Amino acid sequence: MRNILITGGAGFIGSHLVRLMVNKYPGYKIINLDKLTYAGNLANLKDIEKRENYTFIKGDICDFDHVKSIFETMKIDGVIHLAAESHVDRSIKDPFSFAMTNVVGTLSLLQAARTSWDGNYEGKMFYHVSTDEVYGSLSDNTTLFTESTRYEPHSPYSASKASSDHFVRAFHDTYGLPVIISNCSNNYGSFQFPEKLIPLFINNIRHNKPLPVYGKGENIRDWLFVEDHAAAIDLLFHKGKVGETYNIGGFNEWKNIDLIKLMIRIVDRQLGRKEGTSDYLITYVTDRAGHDLRYAIDSTKLHKEFGWEPSLQFEEGLEKTVQWYLNNQEWLDNVTSGDYQKYYEDMYNRQ
Repeated sequence: MRNILITGGAGFIGSHLVRLMVNKYPGYKIINLDKLTYAGNLANLKDIEKRENYTFIKGDICDFDHVKSIFETMKIDGVIHLAAESHVDRSIKDPFSFAMTNVVGTLSLLQAARTSWDGNYEGKMFYHVSTDEVYGSLSDNTTLFTESTRYEPHSPYSASKASSDHFVRAFHDTYGLPVIISNCSNNYGSFQFPEKLIPLFINNIRHNKPLPVYGKGENIRDWLFVEDHAAAIDLLFHKGKVGETYNIGGFNEWKNIDLIKLMIRIVDRQLGRKEGTSDYLITYVTDRAGHDLRYAIDSTKLHKEFGWEPSLQFEEGLEKTVQWYLNNQEWLDNVTSGDYQKYYEDMYNRQ
């Protein structure tokens, strides 16, 4: 029996991880702590919300007293920390909220774990989920980010995540807290908040709305299917080496413009349109401030030590993802309209 606290479990990656662990480990108690900001949606977890080994707690990771009480009352012996502000454009407009959630919130969890476990670290684990953006931008088309790549964040978002990574390592080095950090590439799949590129563009193509492309669309990203990411986290949480960092990537680089054109073909075909019908929706806009040119993760360490590799080819994963959004238009409409927040706010007010 283990009591695992997953932060941000109502979000995109978090909900996939919560579902995986609730279903895979009936002997575990999975506690999902989420503030339910705009990106948190309990509808993502309706299929497991009544399971006996699952508990949801609404709360803010920055509220240290609340977090510490959860550790003590729920006897937490493992943490998988995903809760974060993660949208670069939002971080440019409001860097303070990113520093608060991503840095102070992480520090709150670390301190709660340290004081609650009180040096008895046997069987304990603090797993911190980070991003490839902490490494900055790759200037050529051959280099990959490795676990030893120097940190060089360029946006308030990536700077806040880099800071949180440093705090996690500092608690390991200073207090002996058992930690693991993983840095992942761009995730895609079901239940992603539609401000992100793939669900946003699927929805815009569906409604014949413009597809805003930064600059010339030359920026390159490495894409990872979210269910593969959840499986890698599960693997590392149970078998990873304490104090180590692991990169999780898809070995799957795409220029933004090439990805968008592929998406257009897939969405048009699945909507019964002639492939390429929606090409006219592509609209080039002024590039984002501090926009990194290329991210590419080297997952060799993870593969060599544990045999992990992505389960899907990108085209297959994208077909599956497009189909999910088109088949779940009610979910997408509720999120884009904001109705999902009103529903759960009313529910909590009635309790």
